[in-house]
Amino acid sequence: MKSQEEFKFSNQVILVPVAFVLLIWLVFWFEIRFGFDFTNYGIFPQKLFGLRGVVFSAFIHSGITHLYHNTIPLFVLTAALFYFYREMAWKILILGILLSGLLTWSIGRPAYHIGASGLIYVLVSFLFFKGIIAKHFRLIALSLLVIFLYGSMIWYVLPIKDGVSWEGHLSGLIVGLVFAFIFKKHLPIPKKYYWEQPSYIEEDDPFLKHFDEHGNFVESLPEIEDVKADVEEEHQPNSINYIFKKSDDSSN
Repeated sequence: MKSQEEFKFSNQVILVPVAFVLLIWLVFWFEIRFGFDFTNYGIFPQKLFGLRGVVFSAFIHSGITHLYHNTIPLFVLTAALFYFYREMAWKILILGILLSGLLTWSIGRPAYHIGASGLIYVLVSFLFFKGIIAKHFRLIALSLLVIFLYGSMIWYVLPIKDGVSWEGHLSGLIVGLVFAFIFKKHLPIPKKYYWEQPSYIEEDDPFLKHFDEHGNFVESLPEIEDVKADVEEEHQPNSINYIFKKSDDSSN
């Protein structure tokens, strides 16, 4: 990927996160408005009927607090995914929902697991680890920003709070980490400066020639012979030549 085309804003950066957020809010509104309860469509581990939750669980939430806590990180992380990794964003999004759901179905407790938090952990894990692996300064900056904003979420992959699907969080973390190593195409290539090129010769660097073997700065001076020549030329005595011309006095 060329450096000029690495990171470009597109409509997907805004439209996809907005659409996703609107969809999960629409599902919640539908439940409240018409008296439905879609909890039974969540993931129920190790039961065949519970597999339907692999597809549907990310769009179902238990209440307004649960929905609100997932809305902002889902929007921010999805927008970051489509801006920095647009070539693989749809794969990460769709496979992240399915694989994290399958892993939750495999290791989870016998209860309904619902919510988009599994996908959120996929995105946090992928964005963090991929930036470190890619070694591109902008992606590393994104990794640091993600860990700054959502680093405290790591505690919720442990069973420290009742009613929280830590299995879903752990599944998302694992899937995102695996994605960071698997998806390698269409990554921006870090810019290499001329001193990082294999053909670079340190002794021929005009800048480094200004430093001696001890690292002290040495100012470039003219050659000694040229200086002496200039000094001698400046101090040469000026000679004055007088020319006497005898003239005939015709008036005598």
